[in-house]
Amino acid sequence: MHFEPSRIDGVVLIRLDVKSDTRGGFARTFCVEEMATAGLPFTVVQANVSRNIARHTLRGLHYQRAPHGEAKIVSCPRGRIWDVAVDMRADSPTYCQWQGFALSPGSDSAVHLPSGVAHGFLTLEPDSEVQYLMGAAYVPGAATGVRWDDPAIGIDWPAVPAVMSDVDRSYPLLVA
Repeated sequence: MHFEPSRIDGVVLIRLDVKSDTRGGFARTFCVEEMATAGLPFTVVQANVSRNIARHTLRGLHYQRAPHGEAKIVSCPRGRIWDVAVDMRADSPTYCQWQGFALSPGSDSAVHLPSGVAHGFLTLEPDSEVQYLMGAAYVPGAATGVRWDDPAIGIDWPAVPAVMSDVDRSYPLLVA
């Protein structure tokens, strides 16, 4: 595994080291020791999967308020997504900044998001699947989010969402 820091502190693109032969490929997708050596200590406490039927389905931008913040590692084993991280840590020098990543099986990569960073994605193909390794359990009362189209953040999505939940659509703007 190779770790590429992003412009948001703690958000790291994880490039898999794929070994290929006539059978196909093999890659380690998670290793506690390699994560710790890279300065990303991570304990998996929950694993989730999101199956998305339609192209241009938007999920997010979600995170949990302290003290229930949840770090996560996100990958896309089927389909293709535009994955977005938004720094919601008020004391961070990159507060309200975002970064996007193209994830698919062929990208051989995943994204590590630290606690306090909101996460969302837009599917770019139908039948896209997203897997999450979670560093903390989900706490419904701590769940919150950021509007996908908040002008204070200015995310450059590759397409207008065609499908999203009412909850994701109704998050308030940061500056009203």
